[in-house]
Amino acid sequence: MLQAEDSGAFAPGTYGGYCSSWPTDIPPELRWDAARLENARETSWKLHGKKIRFFLPGMYVRDGVQGEYPALSITGARCRQQCAHCGGKLLLNMPDVGTPERLRQKCRELAARGVQGVLLSGGCDGRGQVPWAGFEDAIAAVKQETGLFISLHCGMIDGPTAKRLRTAGVDQALLDIIGSEETYASVYHLPDGPRLLRKSLDALDDAGLPVVPHIVAGLHFGRFAGENRALELLAQRPPELLVIVAYMNLAGTVMESARTPDARGVCGLVIRARELMPQSQISLGCARPRIGSGALEILCLRAGVNRMALPSHEVAALAARMGLQAEFRKTCCSALLGNGSAGWSA
Repeated sequence: MLQAEDSGAFAPGTYGGYCSSWPTDIPPELRWDAARLENARETSWKLHGKKIRFFLPGMYVRDGVQGEYPALSITGARCRQQCAHCGGKLLLNMPDVGTPERLRQKCRELAARGVQGVLLSGGCDGRGQVPWAGFEDAIAAVKQETGLFISLHCGMIDGPTAKRLRTAGVDQALLDIIGSEETYASVYHLPDGPRLLRKSLDALDDAGLPVVPHIVAGLHFGRFAGENRALELLAQRPPELLVIVAYMNLAGTVMESARTPDARGVCGLVIRARELMPQSQISLGCARPRIGSGALEILCLRAGVNRMALPSHEVAALAARMGLQAEFRKTCCSALLGNGSAGWSA
C-alpha cells in the first residue's frame, strides 16, 4: 500500500518517483516522473488555490451520512446499448422514473427531503442516445416546482434535443469523451462513435448547455487506448471542469474479468490534463475501483486535483497535513452546490 508521507516528496521506488517500468499500454504522454507531478500540483494551486473539495454523491453513504444528489433512470433497468463495461448494470441501483409523472413525483419527494439536485440518466437506444423525448415538459415542471439542480447523463445528442432540454431547465450535461475509434466500436458498439461525439459536442455548445466531460481511464478492456487523444480533443475548447474516472469491474458484464487500470496511469491522465488545460478544474470522480483506491487517491491529491468524490479517511487526513483547505459537499462532484462543510456530519 502506498504510504501517505507527511512531506511532499516520495522515496525512490514509490509511485511518486520516477518509474522505469510502465505497463506497455500506457502511452508516453501519460508516463510521468516526480517533476511532472510536482509541476502539475504547483500549477493547480497557483491557478485554483491550495484547496480541495470532497464530494459524497447521492448513491453513497459515508459514516452514516447519505449524499444529497441521487441518480435516477428514465428507462429503469432497460438499455439496448449493452456496452461491454456496463451491460445496464449501473442502472440497477437507480430509482426507476420511467414515466414523466413518476419523474415529477420522485423529484417532489426528494426535494421535500432536502436533496439539492438530481442526476438524470437512463439506458441508450442502440445508437448511444438516451430517449429524452417526452420528458422535457416533466423536467421543466420539476425545475419550476422544486428548483432542483439538474444534471444529465445525456448520451449522444442532437441539436433540437439539446435545445429543448436546455429550455426545460437542465443545468449541465455529463458526457463521456472517448479518443479511440476501436473503443467506441468494441465497448460501446458504436462504430461511428467519433462522429457522433463531435456532433453531440457541437449540439450542446450551440444549445448553450454546459458540458462536464468525463474520461474513463482504462475503458478499453482495462487498457489505456485513446485517453490522451480525448484530452487533446477537449483542449480545443477547454471545459470549466473535467472529471476523470477509472474503469471498474462489474459482475455479469462482458468485461467483468478485465483488469482494472494502473493507478499510475490514471494519475498520468490527471497530470497530462493539467498540462494541456491548466485553467480547467479536475476532479477524480466516484466511478473507480474501490480495491486499492488509496494509492490512486493519494497520487491524484499530490498531482493537484481540485475535487475528489468519495475520499478515504486517509486521503482527507493527508490533505490536512499538506495544508490544503478542504470542503465537504454532499453532492455529485460535477455540481458545486450549497455551502461547504468541515465534514460529512457538519
